[in-house]
Amino acid sequence: MRSILALLLGVCGALAAQEPTAPPPNLIVFLVDDLGWQDASYAFHSERTIWNERYRTPALEALAASGVAFTQAYAHCVCSPTRVSLMTGLHPARHRVTNWILRRDTPTDGAHPTLAMPEWNVNGLSDDPATPRALCVETLPRLLQRAGYATIHVGKAHWGAIGTPGSDPRRLGFDVNVAGHAAGAPASYLARENFADPKRPERVWDVPGLEPYHGSERFLSDVLTEEALREIDRALAQRKPFFLHFAHYAVHTPFSADARFIARYREQGLDEKEAQYAALIEGVDDSLGKLLAHLEARGIAERTAIAFLSDNGGLSANSRGGEAHTHNRPLASGKGSSREGGLRIPLVVRWPGVAPRGERCAHPVIVEDLFATLLEIAGAAPEERRSRDARSFAPSLREPQSIASERTLVWHYPHVWGPKGPGIGPYSALRRGDWKLVYDHATQRLELFDLVRDLGEARDLSASDPERTQALARELGAALSNLGAQMPQRREGGAAVPFPGT
Repeated sequence: MRSILALLLGVCGALAAQEPTAPPPNLIVFLVDDLGWQDASYAFHSERTIWNERYRTPALEALAASGVAFTQAYAHCVCSPTRVSLMTGLHPARHRVTNWILRRDTPTDGAHPTLAMPEWNVNGLSDDPATPRALCVETLPRLLQRAGYATIHVGKAHWGAIGTPGSDPRRLGFDVNVAGHAAGAPASYLARENFADPKRPERVWDVPGLEPYHGSERFLSDVLTEEALREIDRALAQRKPFFLHFAHYAVHTPFSADARFIARYREQGLDEKEAQYAALIEGVDDSLGKLLAHLEARGIAERTAIAFLSDNGGLSANSRGGEAHTHNRPLASGKGSSREGGLRIPLVVRWPGVAPRGERCAHPVIVEDLFATLLEIAGAAPEERRSRDARSFAPSLREPQSIASERTLVWHYPHVWGPKGPGIGPYSALRRGDWKLVYDHATQRLELFDLVRDLGEARDLSASDPERTQALARELGAALSNLGAQMPQRREGGAAVPFPGT
């Protein structure tokens, strides 16, 4: 009897060992360009605002109802630093792609009267260590390739300067590239203009690879959506899990009227620029809705994790002169700024079967954390040396209402991006708990804000709370030193601006 029982147990054990393991989930990053924290009908704030009433984003509302919305999520203040951090899990001060990129070996810094900007990695990401002033590391898609994923990029890339390896997403670990190149904005959203601007003598902004649509009445956001859905089907035909990095050019300037949606905003009495902007937002949401419907139709929605986010705060009047179309309020300023309007972003993550549905999470997270989070969801461990920058927020997805350990977030922008305004660089900043410290490189001035009582950063408390200010300054200085942060230099004398707290 014992021998028969042992035999049966052995057979059962062998059968169990032969059972196939569940395939890893598909991964989608749905990245919108310059979408502000308030630019949606879903409210990431604790209360609804007039901006949530203006915009129409039902697909984002549906995604939030099926996943976790992060109300205190952050990126970096301009695009390329955020995008490289997402791809590498590294902080911008460490990877040194600290400003937006375009031409090989050419900085994009604005002029400053008293400071010279550091020699940052103006050529972006590369897969060739010989590329000068570039970062060469294994990227998120490369690591996912190794884990058996089909890797797809659709839309804006903006990782490598013109003429460098990183300008082609296929050199950075993507099997497929649709419409991605060095430039960070479209020349035109209109297919009838061939996604080009005939008034510009240089063609660097023309969106490449979409020639079959040229001359039609299609809009860029919709064309990219069609291409993304086609690539999903091709990956499914390969019977491989896929990673789709779907990065819209919208809602970046220059605007065009999306004829599918603009009528309702003109009828609301918005001026033409803001009507076009609202229609761009609805076009992106329409794209998200078509993507979610496609996953359902293919029967893969429950094994696909999705992250929806923006690459920085919205472009506002306070951050770009008279080009207002994102209002950000109650947040101050916008893109390019140290203020919450430049850094805080919408973030929703759906992880079926693991993350609860319809929850909100107030844990502060930052964009490089998504690198570690996606690798954890995929079951692929990141390189050990990156763990100090990227911290997986998978625990927050599993238990959004749990009490998280206090996290210090750091930003570093040693550049001039736009015109003068509150919090415009060059600057470094830190958030610990409810407190935020901003360090102006030119004046070495410190500002202290209580984000719970003063979300709009209108009251500088540094003079009334000098002990806290100096303690946070020392912490920020130590963090920048640990990251190897580059600081601007004084034009007179050539001395580097000191770290705060030193």
